Amino acid sequence: MHSYIGESILPCLPLLLGYLLDLLLGDPRRLPHPIRWFGNSISLGEKLLNRGRARFLKGALLTTGLVALVFISLAFAEKWMNQLHPLAGILLGTLGVFYGLANKSLIQEGKAVFDTLDQQGLEAGRKRLAWIVGRDTGQLSPQQVRVAVFETMSENLSDGVVAPLFFYALFGVPGIMAYKMVNTLDSMIGYRNDRYEQFGKFAARLDDLLNFVPARLTALLMALVSFNGRALCFVYKYGRQHKSPNAGYPEAALAGILNCRFGGPNKYHGVWVPKPYIGQQERPISHHEFGRVAVINHLTTALMVGFIVGLCIIGTLPLI
Repeated sequence: MHSYIGESILPCLPLLLGYLLDLLLGDPRRLPHPIRWFGNSISLGEKLLNRGRARFLKGALLTTGLVALVFISLAFAEKWMNQLHPLAGILLGTLGVFYGLANKSLIQEGKAVFDTLDQQGLEAGRKRLAWIVGRDTGQLSPQQVRVAVFETMSENLSDGVVAPLFFYALFGVPGIMAYKMVNTLDSMIGYRNDRYEQFGKFAARLDDLLNFVPARLTALLMALVSFNGRALCFVYKYGRQHKSPNAGYPEAALAGILNCRFGGPNKYHGVWVPKPYIGQQERPISHHEFGRVAVINHLTTALMVGFIVGLCIIGTLPLI
């Protein structure tokens, strides 16, 4: 029995080790990071192709080519390293999970905004918030700054944590890194403006498709770890009202857990964008509530990791 459990846990070692590394180190800025390489390749491709006619087709070709390159190259690397030595395969898997997760860095960035707002004042808090959100922050109130942090933390709990784990569970290191490429493409060229409307549309739609299940799974996990039925009610009532087909679900879950109101119109690049409200109780968000949200993020991540490990142990999910 003990031998069977040991053999079943062995394929989960890269997942567990990568998860622990993220908890300990987060995203060290001095270490080389594949997302930076992804960003450089996307930037180069965009400069070369985003001009003239057939921009949608060019953007689709760039997106497909980069995602395929990442998946295929890492599939070969994974197979070769597993054949070379079991420890080499474990090392690759550990690094893949470590670089694919963004849980600790997400919490650190959110806390930095709350602390800056509390200790240095509104103007400094607005500037710190601009590091992690796309909306214009120059006119936001303290309440709006805190709400923006919680909105991005819930949305990125799906994009930066649950979704990468989901695709690692399905396809190993090639899956988690290919997903990160799609997510990076969406964050760089998936905008609705004159420059990217056509060129980035395929990447944006692909990102929506890949996040369809993880976003809803994230909302469910958040409700479970918080033992909060109101979260599920909010997900059902408000999840589909968001402009994004996916972001509304984890945001609604967190708004339900906190029993507060998210959403509403915001200014992006000088233009007001109408957005529906999530929740009805416009209560003040206090500084100390950040700790509760951080715990929810940690517990949701741990539950997702535990769920994958459990499936692996019973043989339902044969991790590579």
